[in-house]
Amino acid sequence: MKKVVLAYSGGLDTSYCLKYLKNEKGYEVHTVLINTGGFDDAELKAIEDRAYELGSAKHANLTILDKYYDKAIKYLIYGNVLKNNTYPLSVSAERVFQAIEAIKYAKSVGATAIAHGSTGAGNDQIRFDLIFQTIAPEIEIITPIRDLKLSRQEEVDYLIKNGVHYSWEKAQYSINKGLWGTSVGGKETLTSHQSLPSEAYPSQLQKEGEEKVTLEFKKGELVAVNGVADKPSNNIVALEKLASAYAIGRDTHVGDTIIGIKGRVGFEAAAPLIIIKAHHLLEKHTLGKWQQYWKEQLGNWYGMLFHEGQFLDPVMRNIEAFLEDTQKTVNGKVFVSLKPYHFSLDGIESENDLMNTGFGQYGEMNNAWTSDDAKGFIKILGNAQNIFSSVNKETYE
Repeated sequence: MKKVVLAYSGGLDTSYCLKYLKNEKGYEVHTVLINTGGFDDAELKAIEDRAYELGSAKHANLTILDKYYDKAIKYLIYGNVLKNNTYPLSVSAERVFQAIEAIKYAKSVGATAIAHGSTGAGNDQIRFDLIFQTIAPEIEIITPIRDLKLSRQEEVDYLIKNGVHYSWEKAQYSINKGLWGTSVGGKETLTSHQSLPSEAYPSQLQKEGEEKVTLEFKKGELVAVNGVADKPSNNIVALEKLASAYAIGRDTHVGDTIIGIKGRVGFEAAAPLIIIKAHHLLEKHTLGKWQQYWKEQLGNWYGMLFHEGQFLDPVMRNIEAFLEDTQKTVNGKVFVSLKPYHFSLDGIESENDLMNTGFGQYGEMNNAWTSDDAKGFIKILGNAQNIFSSVNKETYE
């Protein structure tokens, strides 16, 4: 019997795919869920049970939080990556890694095909297919929802016809949670003018007042929260727990999809936004002007290519090497204040702080040069514009 691996989430689309591939196409269907931080043990068990009830020959839950951090999130922090200066690639990054692990699993079990439940109108179909065809071009890609152009109701009707009677009523808001943030979609995000209501976000305000948090970085990685050292993935979880109680990290991202249409999605990402902003502040103190300039350019490119599913392009490894090399001096503590719905960065402490110098104090005094040195520097610095002005008889009126 032909064997297909289905990237499975337990939702309507992948449940339809499982039943369809088994009943209509005669496949032995193996299901795999790649957990990038969005599921607890009880949820994973429930999804596994459902997969077997629907006819999965073998189901696997693969949790890859540390790998996801080491191969992806670490570099998103190094690059201070915020798509359109807003979005920390919460879903787009995890889809890429779900695709990588799913196709590797398909190869390991000897599948001749791999399937996913994406439609033909979104970004995920591209992310999955690009990864699949690069890693295993010999494995056929099957996409029933996209190929059959199915409506949600048609999927529900098919499942009911085949004896599946789960409650498929669509929730008012679509939630996708992962280690690097949670996306929130609803009727409001289909418009250009409406905002998501407060109750649409998974994390509601639980604390008032202000809470101080200290984040410690070593070579650009978050190594401790409030003096408690742990691996970075655990530190992200710990910070998220602290900050989400203040309902921090809510925003709406508007961007260009890979297929060329505009898209809008709400999200909450308390820990990612605080970490990126804190890391960026520490870099302002510990990196030189041109390091920061080129990091901004390459970090932006890295985020764009990642978002569009181009993670396996070799230039990504080149950019990662550059980003990692810039982090040698990004060491120290960042002091953050958590408040309802927002946070502030209070300052940093670092042995690599370039403000700690005897050369001079901005706006106050100069210790390493004379007044004549300053006048000479300014004169030479102005040569180019002075020459242009003189030759072209500029009046600047």
